[in-house]
Amino acid sequence: MLKVAAILACILFLQGCVHKLVTVPVKVAYKTTKGVVKGTAAVVGAVIPDGDDEEDQKEKKDKD
Repeated sequence: MLKVAAILACILFLQGCVHKLVTVPVKVAYKTTKGVVKGTAAVVGAVIPDGDDEEDQKEKKDKD
């Protein structure tokens, strides 16, 4: 009975450690990927302009 209680106590105490071992790498990978995607989107937006400015200028001229 003492061994069962000791095993249950170890399971409860180590549950927090196992949780950290699983969640910390996942959070790091998520943050890294999110930063890379934002950086890539900014670079693509800078290299390939979408031309909205020209369309806005044409609409303003048409309204006047």
